Amino acid sequence: MARAPVMAAGGIVLRRGSPPLIAVVRQRKRNEWVLPKGKLDDGETPKQAAHREVLEETGHEVAIHEFLGTLVYQSGGRSKVVHFWRMEANGGPVRKLMNDIKAVDWVTLDEALARLSREYERTFLTQIGPIALAAAGLVPVAAPEAMPVPEPTLPLAADDIDAALHTLTPAEAASVDELRHGLLQKVKAWLRGEA
Repeated sequence: MARAPVMAAGGIVLRRGSPPLIAVVRQRKRNEWVLPKGKLDDGETPKQAAHREVLEETGHEVAIHEFLGTLVYQSGGRSKVVHFWRMEANGGPVRKLMNDIKAVDWVTLDEALARLSREYERTFLTQIGPIALAAAGLVPVAAPEAMPVPEPTLPLAADDIDAALHTLTPAEAASVDELRHGLLQKVKAWLRGEA
């Protein structure tokens, strides 16, 4: 019998500017650069955990926006399911970084893709990063055929996907539909030459 997946949540944390920046954090234990995320505490929803983990790992208070997607990978012999939201940080840090985090850095999307230590996070950010920036109104939406579609590095088990989907609340599932509708409207405007 398969062990239950580890449930986690995090954010694609943006800072407005020219160019817009994305937060990446450096883990103290492994000295790896990763996206800010962490495990759910007992009784916490994925969205609550994402907010708490981003605050602890970046030191910044954030506004939480659309649900962006779910990353599933193997960690310590178990599936890890991580839900991500688009978030925006304003101003400077409001608290010290948690002990597990050595540093936070704000970099462009291309720099984040080069800096991330884990291939599956780079693949995820390659797909989701442009969507997050477009949803924030920070870059024009690319035509769908222009967006790269990398091959997944690990096959996903149907049980892992089902487990991930069942952790979303109805409001979070509605947020996904809202994001899809908003992006569709932006693509239509771009195709009409209005964007």
